[in-house]
Amino acid sequence: MLSTAANILSSGANLIKSAIPLGIKSIKYFIDSNFRETVTPVPGSALYCDLWVAVEHSGIYVGDGRISNIVVDGIAESTVSYSSAADFTSKSKLGRKIYVSCNSYGAVGNLSVANGAETHIGDRAFYGLVFNNCHQFSTKCVNYADHVSQKTGLIERGFDYITSLVSIETWEPTLGELKNTARKQLGTTKWRLWDWDNSLADNSTPEPDWQTQEEYFKNLPLNETSISKIRAELAELQAYEEELADEPIPEEVKGKLKALNSTLSHISDKYEEVKGFLVGCPNAEFSYADLQACKDDFSALASLLKDNQQIKDLAQKMGRNYISVDKKKVTKIPEASKNEVHGTHRSNDLMRMLPSELVNLEDETLEMLFYARLLENNLLTYELQGVTHVNGEINEISQKRTGPVIACIDTSGSMAGLPLLKAKAILLAIANILKQEQRSLHVLLFGSNGELREFTMNDADKSSGLLSFLKQGFGGGTDFEPPLKRALDIIETSDNYIKADILMVSDGDCSLSPEFIEKLQVHKNNLDCSIYSVLCNGNRVEDNFSDELIVL
Repeated sequence: MLSTAANILSSGANLIKSAIPLGIKSIKYFIDSNFRETVTPVPGSALYCDLWVAVEHSGIYVGDGRISNIVVDGIAESTVSYSSAADFTSKSKLGRKIYVSCNSYGAVGNLSVANGAETHIGDRAFYGLVFNNCHQFSTKCVNYADHVSQKTGLIERGFDYITSLVSIETWEPTLGELKNTARKQLGTTKWRLWDWDNSLADNSTPEPDWQTQEEYFKNLPLNETSISKIRAELAELQAYEEELADEPIPEEVKGKLKALNSTLSHISDKYEEVKGFLVGCPNAEFSYADLQACKDDFSALASLLKDNQQIKDLAQKMGRNYISVDKKKVTKIPEASKNEVHGTHRSNDLMRMLPSELVNLEDETLEMLFYARLLENNLLTYELQGVTHVNGEINEISQKRTGPVIACIDTSGSMAGLPLLKAKAILLAIANILKQEQRSLHVLLFGSNGELREFTMNDADKSSGLLSFLKQGFGGGTDFEPPLKRALDIIETSDNYIKADILMVSDGDCSLSPEFIEKLQVHKNNLDCSIYSVLCNGNRVEDNFSDELIVL
């Protein structure tokens, strides 16, 4: 399932240039194949190869070109077998490179580890990605070492700390455990390439696009899953920099590693800073780049967003258009069957007849008795009952809210500071709810004298665009009439905004003429829409045009 063209396997170049960044792996391939010495494993060396972006395979070198490793040879079944280097890397899509446990002087191993790995040849077991996998097998073998490294200097302790981070954060945690065990039991401080097929000289890995790597992580939507990935990359990068500290790597390359380290560290720190805000907008998909471009106080935004029931209730009130949705749901439908033994009974079922009835066929005198019981449905047979669940479809009819919202946000001078921060928090929270329900949002930023800016967010759009749009504003005075006129015009002329409601967010520092209010009421009745106003200055003011007024 992991097979690929031979030319890709030999260099991994196409994958490194692909749209899926390989992160630290592509960087390591470039540096390891171009600037570091290769090694040949010794008996008892721990080995691993990268199969894909977050999947590795490991084993123990036992000598004579043989590797003791777990080979999956059935459905969830595996056998400990000997493999050649070619077989060991046969499922790799990343260039069939093998890494060897090393110290500063070359490959490290232990005869007790090699002998222990050979004693398991032929063992069969259930294979899982976490339990009884190749890394746990290799770790178990490394622990057969008959001595423990006594290096406990500052560098070693620092390496131990970084490796422990990798073991916690890595996508396949037991590889980190293997590396940590190899450090303790074999004195492993480095992992270097084994040029087992003498191909590195002709197929060295090209330099990755460092800028693309950084941009990928900067623009990755931040959430618990992505930050775990980023921190795993950071921990592995730090461990790798520690490996290279005493090696003659070009300063330019070391500088690029340091820059990537700095970028990933900043992203990790930023996530901690804005974590509360991201929890308040769980589906917003804000990236580090989005958050850096915004200069708002995210701690204050998070506090405003946290468990604000008023905002949640407001989002549920607005946009009252519904459609009936008829869905076919795949489910398991119970069906009577005969798949369990519930006892015995009398019947003519020869397939389920008890063995004792066959005794009559051995005797010519009793043979007629057997056939008589058969004709009378009187043979003693097993009684089968049960229920089988088969795949089927049922229809479900539900009401889906489709009503969009048009939000008018006051960005006048009187909204500066906390009121505008509240307005942004309200809009981001409502945008998040509407996105979950696949409802549209049209935003109007307004000031005075017809100042308007517009942004449309459909269900497919990301909230990052809205966050960037909200950086704009006008200052100056306030005029409610232009945004309200524009909102009514959108509802009247756009099929996508039928039965939309209007959200007016301001500090209330504006008044409307009686003539405009009278026209506004007529339009509201004709379009069947409502206006919800939110005041962000904490004070209630006179309002004679809103259907509901909320003070934050």
